[in-house]
Amino acid sequence: MPPRKRAASTVLDEPRRSRRISSTAKTSNYFQDDEDSDDLLSGKGSEKSKRDRASTTNRRVEVEDNDSDVYEEDDSEQDEAGGSGDEGEEENEEEDADDSDMDTKVTVVKVPGLRPEGGMKYADEYVHKNTMLFLKDLKQNNERSWLKTHDGEFRRAFKDWESFVVSFTSTLSGLDFTIPELPARDVVFRIYRDTRFSKDSTPYKPHFSAAWSRTGKKGPFACYYVHAEPGGCFVGGGLYHPESEVVQKLRESIDERPRRWRRILNEPGLKKQFLPSASKSSKPEVALKAFAERNKDNALKVRPKGYAADHRDIALLKLKNYVLGTKIPDSVIFGPGSQEKLAEIFRPMVPFVSFLNSIARPDPNVDEDDSGDDEDEAERDGESGDEEDEDDEDK
Repeated sequence: MPPRKRAASTVLDEPRRSRRISSTAKTSNYFQDDEDSDDLLSGKGSEKSKRDRASTTNRRVEVEDNDSDVYEEDDSEQDEAGGSGDEGEEENEEEDADDSDMDTKVTVVKVPGLRPEGGMKYADEYVHKNTMLFLKDLKQNNERSWLKTHDGEFRRAFKDWESFVVSFTSTLSGLDFTIPELPARDVVFRIYRDTRFSKDSTPYKPHFSAAWSRTGKKGPFACYYVHAEPGGCFVGGGLYHPESEVVQKLRESIDERPRRWRRILNEPGLKKQFLPSASKSSKPEVALKAFAERNKDNALKVRPKGYAADHRDIALLKLKNYVLGTKIPDSVIFGPGSQEKLAEIFRPMVPFVSFLNSIARPDPNVDEDDSGDDEDEAERDGESGDEEDEDDEDK
């Protein structure tokens, strides 16, 4: 006999429950009959559903009563373990006091304003006196925190220096046509120091500086240099720390064409401005010795390879720098008429810079002309040398 199918129950034994997790002990009413449903409004409904709702309500009340008992027990346990509530309040007050002591203290620093112009307007033709005062203050307070609080003064001073450099570039180009009009960033040096390998840990240079050459402040060409520092201003030019290839070319020129070096270094204007110790002497060797003495800081201690120790220009052959410079008063840079004053100082240096460039990076057209001049010089020097020998024999 086949099994009989079980008849479906028309009435649910228990109301359906939601599978959603609830944080309270109450059961969800989502699947239960709503009190505002049509059945309740019409007064219809099975007695069993009413009993189910009543039993559900009773269970909810019991759970709430049980929860309240638990909470009461927990409160009583806390009272027994912790003692009176006054002690707990005192502990909380002490913790709040400790937290208040550990709060971050904020120090308010007043940012100083800009210096007044003092009746002197900012102009491109000169460096303002406020820029000199800023450099003085920077030298005395060479710290990042100080410069940060005086950022406005720094920006105004640096802008004043850049505008002066750009303006002076045109003036210098009139003296030396090989100097192009480059933007300020290619000519002006940064104020930040590299302290990685230095014993001096100060982060900033207490001066402004710039260098002009065919390629700006960087490159293999000889340059003109201006150093603006209160009490330490100076100008100069030449080849500073050239590459070894350039040094070798310069040594070959000293050895092969020594008279060209004597002619350049014995220019009257150059000696008067940059070699004052040799300006009163008419002997060409005095100027050479003064030039070698000025560049002896990183010179070789022994003769360079390939040259005899008794070479007559051994002092020049040992050199690794080929520069000239002189100190100038602050008024030459800081004040009206500075460009004209600097131009007069640089004027006798132009042949010296051009001469170094003709050796380091020779121009083919100019080099051909110079070679002819050198041959003429050699012939004249030979004749003059013979005359001197004859005079010595007569004596």
